[in-house]
Amino acid sequence: MLFAAPALAACTSPAAPEVVWRRCLLDGRDLTGVDLSRGHLRDSSLQRAKLMQAKMVGVDATDGRFLSADLTGADMTEATLREADFTRAILRGAILVRADMRRARLFRADLTGADLTGADLTGADFSGAILDGARWTDGQRLCATGSIGTCQ
Repeated sequence: MLFAAPALAACTSPAAPEVVWRRCLLDGRDLTGVDLSRGHLRDSSLQRAKLMQAKMVGVDATDGRFLSADLTGADMTEATLREADFTRAILRGAILVRADMRRARLFRADLTGADLTGADLTGADFSGAILDGARWTDGQRLCATGSIGTCQ
């Protein structure tokens, strides 16, 4: 008896929880307020995408490209963002609680007021990143105004 493999969603599938957008080119998309919880965005490009207030809880965006994307207020609790590129991304007020951000690139990203409680930032590049008022990984410390590249 033959069994068919489960069908994978295409890059044209609508935004929804558990969406499968692997290796998709989604540059410039307006995904404001969408729910992509537990979605699979591995190796996808979301450069200049609008993801304000998006719910991305538990999303796997390993090697994702979010260059110049607007993730203001996005909830990425427990997201897997290993080696993701957030160069010049806006992450103001983003929730990155317990996110796996090992070796992520946050060059010149704006993390003003972001919550990094419990995030794994091993090897992450914060060169030029704005960290004003961000809650650091210990969940207690708030980065001082003027924190660029490191939490002061």
